Amino acid sequence: MTLPARTAPPERILMGPGPSDTPARVLSALAGPVVGHLDPFFLKVMDETQQMLRQVFRTENKLTLAVSGTGSAGMEACVVNLIEPGDKMLIGVNGVFGGRMKDVAERIGAEVITLTRPFGEVFSTEEIAAAVAEHKPKVVGLVHAETSTGALQPLEEISKVVHAAGGLLLVDCVTSLGGLPVEIDKWQIDAAYSGTQKCLSCPPGLAPVTFSERAVAAMDARTTKVSSWYLDMSMVRNYWSNQSRAYHHTAPISMNYALHEALRVVLEEGLDNRFVRHRENHLALCRGLQAMGIQYAVEEQFRLPMLNAVFIPEGVDDKQVRSRLLNEFGIEIGGGLGPMAGKTWRIGLMGAACTKRNVLLFLAALEDCLRDAGCEVTPGAGVAAAYRE
Repeated sequence: MTLPARTAPPERILMGPGPSDTPARVLSALAGPVVGHLDPFFLKVMDETQQMLRQVFRTENKLTLAVSGTGSAGMEACVVNLIEPGDKMLIGVNGVFGGRMKDVAERIGAEVITLTRPFGEVFSTEEIAAAVAEHKPKVVGLVHAETSTGALQPLEEISKVVHAAGGLLLVDCVTSLGGLPVEIDKWQIDAAYSGTQKCLSCPPGLAPVTFSERAVAAMDARTTKVSSWYLDMSMVRNYWSNQSRAYHHTAPISMNYALHEALRVVLEEGLDNRFVRHRENHLALCRGLQAMGIQYAVEEQFRLPMLNAVFIPEGVDDKQVRSRLLNEFGIEIGGGLGPMAGKTWRIGLMGAACTKRNVLLFLAALEDCLRDAGCEVTPGAGVAAAYRE
């Protein structure tokens, strides 16, 4: 066998649906010496990571930690800990990731009630209220930021409806955390999960989660074991507790170093400043795209600033343009998923990738691709419109 060459990843500008660009200081943290998972130094890293996660989630929840696994592991952790076989769970499916939550709940024996909306739309408080009144679910699951469609789901009023009926609210914040306000305590969200690779600008590998006291009480009242040993919070939370420190599994040491540093980056900038940066660059991108004749797939009031889903101009080859952006300009964007496949592009402005430079470079590169594809685009129109005062 011939020994493969040393891995030498190409440099990309990651403007797709994730992962996002990772700051050099976060990559440097990954290279730190590995210590034991119960080493006093690592336990301090865990404690500080918990404290910073609470700030980013804007919560006082004691049970806030980073699950060892990607965002999908965070989703499973929330669902399997809150749901027992036969429990009713109402899930809003308006994209791929609502569908995944439904799949997980069904696999563990939940009685799943599904509310559906076309991809790109969101749920109204009224329709959630009607479904909750009819079915009286234990848990309502919604996607705050649907990565497959670029749609932002309002939550605050829905949360009031769910709690008035005695239910728990579970929210997917994989794409929104660190780029949009995620107000766990203010909105009274009972459980939420995210991923490290989106607006936190950390490599994929950990899943921040947080559980309210109501959620913890529901877990403690279970009559059956959690179906996943690895994700059972009744054991994992003891490992993250600075009082018990009961061994559960060997945590990914280096990834926790990286998340610790990524959270420091977020909090140094300041959450509100970070939200403004994402919003301003999103609006600039929007102006530039519209000047080039490209339309969004989501109504303006429900658009995510960090994930821009736009319709592909008629006659333009989706894969050809994305391939050229990647191979000639080093820019990655995403294609559509599900019924949006071949119809939309997903343009990410997440974390470290959300910069004025990237917006202008992307608009110039896309213009070149569109003009070669036969589209009538006024030279420089997108770039000129982007940051016009």
